[in-house]
Amino acid sequence: MGRSFESVRMGVKDVSSRWLKASRALRKDDQIHGQMVAQMARKHSSEAFYALDDPLEAAVFSVLVEMRKELERMKVVSIKPERMKEE
Repeated sequence: MGRSFESVRMGVKDVSSRWLKASRALRKDDQIHGQMVAQMARKHSSEAFYALDDPLEAAVFSVLVEMRKELERMKVVSIKPERMKEE
């Protein structure tokens, strides 16, 4: 017999697909951001699924990790010009 429940990975894929569809309803300039969030939800799917059993929680966790990484990249970029001025 097959599985009687949806895997977390499949659940995140469904959540991401719904978020992608929902992003089309956003204003034109916000649609790209909605699409990026939907893509971020799938980014850490394999890693998050081992620790989390709720697809929505796994999707949100994945997005938060990606947002944190982006914030760190922005900090590095903004600090770099300051260092260059001192040299």
